[in-house]
Amino acid sequence: MMEKKIAVLVGSLRKESFNRKIANELIRLAPKTLKMEMVEIGNLPLYNEDLDINPPKEWTDFREIIQNSDAVLFVSPEYNRTIPGGLKNAIDVGSRPPGKSAWKGKSGAVVTVSPGATGGLGSNHNIRQAVVFLDIPMMQQPEAYIGKVHELLREDGKTVIEKTETFLRDYMLAFEKWVNRF
Repeated sequence: MMEKKIAVLVGSLRKESFNRKIANELIRLAPKTLKMEMVEIGNLPLYNEDLDINPPKEWTDFREIIQNSDAVLFVSPEYNRTIPGGLKNAIDVGSRPPGKSAWKGKSGAVVTVSPGATGGLGSNHNIRQAVVFLDIPMMQQPEAYIGKVHELLREDGKTVIEKTETFLRDYMLAFEKWVNRF
């Protein structure tokens, strides 16, 4: 199989967030054919159509990274039952200007992570809803709602327990198959 470039977007901007820890585990557990790259979104100025006349460098760099990726993996918490503002801004920045979306035709998947029991269910579904318009075919199965994440980390606080590691590895194998379909 050919190597595929995967952009990994973490919805939580906190450096030690549970979502970043799970994203790092997904990167570690991914098949070797998936070249995973964490793409930072916290430095993106808020989207404002007026700025597209002379877009900020952060926007053009971000759009280029997404454009040059084969697929995207969203790893996100849930804020107020929906998408964190930073992630929604990144989705908007990548989708503009009209007719020049960097997202178009990229395959994708979403993993939501929360210390709560529902594992970011609302955010997971809102991310899917936002990106369907952008022509990102999203992996439907397996779904990944990682609830009570604080109970799934080992003593080092960075790696996951064996059962969760198995789930994440299987998820990434399914994602590899999904990415190779497109």
